[in-house]
Amino acid sequence: MRTHETPAATVARFLAAMTPFVIFGLLYVAMRLVPSYTLRPIDIQPIYEAERALFGVAAPDGTLLTPSEWVAAHTTPAADVIAGLSYLMWVPLPLLFAFYLFFTGRRTMAFRFAMAFLVVNIVGFTGYYIHPAAPPWYVAQNGFHLITGTHGNAAGLLRFDDITGIPVFHTIYSGNSNVFAAVPSMHAAYCPVACFYAMKAHERTWTIVLATAAAAICWAAVYTSHHYCIDVLLGLATVVLGLTIFESMLMRTAVFRTLFNRAAEAISGPTPTAPATKR
Repeated sequence: MRTHETPAATVARFLAAMTPFVIFGLLYVAMRLVPSYTLRPIDIQPIYEAERALFGVAAPDGTLLTPSEWVAAHTTPAADVIAGLSYLMWVPLPLLFAFYLFFTGRRTMAFRFAMAFLVVNIVGFTGYYIHPAAPPWYVAQNGFHLITGTHGNAAGLLRFDDITGIPVFHTIYSGNSNVFAAVPSMHAAYCPVACFYAMKAHERTWTIVLATAAAAICWAAVYTSHHYCIDVLLGLATVVLGLTIFESMLMRTAVFRTLFNRAAEAISGPTPTAPATKR
């Protein structure tokens, strides 16, 4: 059992445990200051052609389409709702899992997950700048022409807005000024990271929920024309690389592990001491 602590102490430790998520948010916003397309050439047509070559679907007239192009002609209201609900989970669900770990006494695990989440994002954000790439909806809207002032587009998620009558995705994406950050798909990355730590925490229900959400989001990313299959696979590869860097490299480095353990001890708070044995 944990010794009694004041609400203020609990809040302080909770905020400390969640600090990596705050840093992630700040990094995400900071990328708007220096869009990836200002540093390197943007991949528009090559990734489209690679997607067709690897995952192309033949249309009735024999034309080879990307999966996103094929899906655009085979949408259904039910699938639109599922896709929208899936996309709404990409950040909130991992956050809820982190909160759950913290408030059920697994504070060190919550902090470890948050740190890994940050590392995976740093790897993914680096990918944005190494290889800026246009999403499928951009090609559908503009062809292979480069228009750097293009704003974000909710693409297939607008169908969810139309069905529900709530412009949730229009609001989210209309202000996005960096549309050339499709590779890797970080939408595909977040729930798998959380799922990994759910397994480490032996949380069977959370593992199932997060694995299901991960699969749904990967499907929705392609269904709504926000990502190519290539983007999704590279997003999953980012998870593997990020977790390898964190778990197999950083956590095995003496200095980093010492710093992590000190922070984790502060976040966990005092533990009860056994009463002295009378002799």
